Amino acid sequence: MKWATAISRKTVFEDAILECAGSVREALGPGPVTLALAFVTPHFAQYYGGLHEALTRSLGPGTLLGCSAGGVIGGGEEVEQLPAVTLTAARLPDVTVRPFHLDGALPDLDGPPDSWERLLGVERVEEPQFVLLADPFSARPETLLAGLDYAFPGSAKIGGLASGATSPGLNALFLDGEVHDSGTVGVALSGDVVVDTVVAQGCRPVGGLMQVTSCAGNMVYELDGRAAFSAIEELFEGMNKRDRELAVRSLFLGVVMDEFLEEPKAGDFLIRNLVGIDPKGGAVAVGEYLQEGMRVRFHLRDAEASAGDLHAVLAGYESSLPKTDAVSGALLFSCLGRGEHLYKQPNFDTGIFKQHLGEVPVGGFFCNGEIGPVGGATFLHGYTSSFGLFRPREPGGIEGISAPQEGELRDPEPHEPEPPEAPQEPERREPEPLM
Repeated sequence: MKWATAISRKTVFEDAILECAGSVREALGPGPVTLALAFVTPHFAQYYGGLHEALTRSLGPGTLLGCSAGGVIGGGEEVEQLPAVTLTAARLPDVTVRPFHLDGALPDLDGPPDSWERLLGVERVEEPQFVLLADPFSARPETLLAGLDYAFPGSAKIGGLASGATSPGLNALFLDGEVHDSGTVGVALSGDVVVDTVVAQGCRPVGGLMQVTSCAGNMVYELDGRAAFSAIEELFEGMNKRDRELAVRSLFLGVVMDEFLEEPKAGDFLIRNLVGIDPKGGAVAVGEYLQEGMRVRFHLRDAEASAGDLHAVLAGYESSLPKTDAVSGALLFSCLGRGEHLYKQPNFDTGIFKQHLGEVPVGGFFCNGEIGPVGGATFLHGYTSSFGLFRPREPGGIEGISAPQEGELRDPEPHEPEPPEAPQEPERREPEPLM
């Protein structure tokens, strides 16, 4: 198994493709290219239809997957707001690649799992690994992820939502010679391949652990037997000035995903937005459906917390590897709200990745939503960096990593994030009035 990645800032589309393909071909050496992933900024929108032909002539990949992107990642660089193309390619001996495009009705979750197997053309016994790219305006990623977890519970699912467009029909999803403007494209990889997952949600916990004692859907009425809004008021009273100012803009709720954890740490929580507060009624609306008895904790997000979380999850993954050269390549799906906009310095996430995993080729893009697992289930995230790390299959494979380990972390100077470009969240009932 061998991976390579390259990026081009050339402003002529054909030149950019040729530069990327040439660099990747040189790194891979002679032989077939099993899979190529291309991410293209919207500056080249009029040339999307020529991507497959150009890559067929210059690289000849067996399968092409990709999408439009508001920013691209590859060759050790992260390019945002400027014209760029990135290409990641792999030679995968003894790996079967099954591409698919989904745009329409999905199987019922109450039905048999073999309906999902027929839809994707792969069986559970093959232990497939999934890479998914979806259009944020038309796809139903949360429904799809729930179905894939149901039908393929032991399989990794990693990916992101296409970005760069501000209205429906303008994003592009690349699948071999086809360019789609809706739905989801992806590949199922089976055979001699394992995809490890590392998900950095970029938050730190504040306040204490609480239990949901009254809720309905995504509405939380009581925490530890008192009004949910009262819990927020108490949280603010105990904060220092800096955290209080940050919480006004960047307060989230973390949900413990493993009910058997006695002392959950930062990475053991699924982080979700607070989408509405009703001070009079005392309710809080959260960007996730909850159940009574769940344990939750409030979280804050900023550049310092995000950097510390990323260091920790990658350090945890690094320490779990059987050998340092086990990983052949990686894909990074990072939120549009991260990058230089958050950290005030370029190539931040890829730089931390290199500190922990060395010269492993990593390519990807800045997404409108990131796909990755937390606590054994797959979710659509925001503000996250979600990694898929590829290695040959071997006994005792590494489980997906999402929880950071305790220890000293090298963090940048703190900066406060701003919201990413149109993050996709499911519709929620919000209380009135909102604050």
